[in-house]
Amino acid sequence: MKRHTFSRRDVIRGSTAIAASGAFASVTSAAPPASAVTPQLIAAAKKEARVVYYTSIDLPVAERIAKAFEAKYSGIAVRVERSGAERVFQRIGQEYASRIHSVDVVNSSDAAHFIVWKREGMLEPYLPDDVAQYYPAEHKDPDGAFASFRAWLCVIGYNTSMVKAEEAPKSYADLLEPKWTGKIVKAHPSYSGTIMTATYQMARDLGWDYFEKLSKQKVMQVQSSADPPKKLALGERAVMADGNEYNMFIEKEKGTPVEIVYATEGSPLIVGPNALFKNAPNPNAARLFQSFCFSPEAQQLCIDVAGLRSLHPRTKEKPGRKPFGEIKKMKDDPAAVERLSEEIKARYSKLFGV
Repeated sequence: MKRHTFSRRDVIRGSTAIAASGAFASVTSAAPPASAVTPQLIAAAKKEARVVYYTSIDLPVAERIAKAFEAKYSGIAVRVERSGAERVFQRIGQEYASRIHSVDVVNSSDAAHFIVWKREGMLEPYLPDDVAQYYPAEHKDPDGAFASFRAWLCVIGYNTSMVKAEEAPKSYADLLEPKWTGKIVKAHPSYSGTIMTATYQMARDLGWDYFEKLSKQKVMQVQSSADPPKKLALGERAVMADGNEYNMFIEKEKGTPVEIVYATEGSPLIVGPNALFKNAPNPNAARLFQSFCFSPEAQQLCIDVAGLRSLHPRTKEKPGRKPFGEIKKMKDDPAAVERLSEEIKARYSKLFGV
């Protein structure tokens, strides 16, 4: 029996294999037929009575989704196992190496993980009706192995008590102006998957010479993509060069004097897919839960509770937020991110001295 153990090298190799054809590329394109939620599926899921969800989404959000599912399908319990994306990846590798099959459905903020799992034959193709009908091709695997469950942007931001709206930066180029020297906070690609993805997209679209110029701006360097919004909120820096859009939404809704800027060059797009495992112990409950995750109901929860973006057109934007479709976005390419991740870390650390 094949034993599955994974490392970053596996991710890189899996990503490189399909890098030329895009993040959700496929050679076979053998998608299963779309699957509706039927009385038969619900009955089979209730016999299993549980579903195990490994996820890197924020725990309060994952628990809200689990509770909504349990309320809709009484008698089926959702066990949420929340950890960072890399830990989720390593845990599954270790479990499968020991022939332990605990996970039913997985979510990760690192889309390259799904490339590896798919290549290893570990994912169970399943195409929920909502994904088949409403999701754009670039956000669903052609073979039905996974699809983008959640999306968010990496954005510029500023403290409105320290910067007037008319003086705020409107672009990445604006951050290079002398007036922002010593006033910028930025997260690091070696610590944050979001920033790794954003750094790749920006280096591709703006060039590494942009980062070379930015590194001369006496930037405050932090780790997580959630840290720059916090530094803005505390007034420790006037402007952030990058950070999670959803953290900025949360700060704004708390009444914190911060504002989001969607760069004129485009904002980096980050996605977190969902998938089913072939050896899922509760396969019917897994299918039902996967269908629920891509339903307008669950997607709306992601928007309302987490400040995330949805690719489902039947969801509604929260009032006060700029509509997702109106924002210029850089193109995501998880395969290329993983292929170049070590180079990105090395070049960035050399420039910023951290």
